[in-house]
Amino acid sequence: MNIEELEKPWMGLVLKVAAIYNLIWGAWVIFFPDHFFTLTGMEPLNHPMIWQGMGMVIGVYGLGYWWASYSPLRHWPIVAVGLIGKLFGPLGFVMNYFTGNAPLGFGATLFTNDLIWWYPFFAILYSVHKNLKWQLK
Repeated sequence: MNIEELEKPWMGLVLKVAAIYNLIWGAWVIFFPDHFFTLTGMEPLNHPMIWQGMGMVIGVYGLGYWWASYSPLRHWPIVAVGLIGKLFGPLGFVMNYFTGNAPLGFGATLFTNDLIWWYPFFAILYSVHKNLKWQLK
């Protein structure tokens, strides 16, 4: 059985939606770097280029998700890197929240940026492990 036969239509759709979300979020942060901080009641950064750099990285993830959507199982490393970021993002927030370095409002985007993607990204990677482990050696 080849990879394309193992891929489910939802896999490509999820990655396309993630791509569009990341491209929009990245553009928002790049073009309006203070807006997130205004919405969450936080002081804007002294150096917005740092936040804009984060927007650029998120946007680049979007490009990767889009390209991976054409063959999610073949391009599983992109999905894996995305999932790692989506796991470490909330972890970093929790650590910073409990040390007093981030207000609760900063976690406002955890659901849409990270949490909703956990299950589908895990499911794609599980499918790779279950069905293609013989090809990964």
